[in-house]
Amino acid sequence: METLSTALRWATAPLRYWGEVLGEKDYEKFVAHRRAHHPHESIPSEREYWRQRWAEQDANPGSRCC
Repeated sequence: METLSTALRWATAPLRYWGEVLGEKDYEKFVAHRRAHHPHESIPSEREYWRQRWAEQDANPGSRCC
């Protein structure tokens, strides 16, 4: 059974990798941080989070390829 678990973990590794690259879990991490460090502040919806994040990236592109 452990062999199957290991094989499944290896098979799904590319999906997990691309999920991290594309920011799939960024909102979940943001919410966890906000609850831990800023418990009295409101948490925006996921839609609003992404809207604010993309607006920030457009306003301050920093170093990126495109």
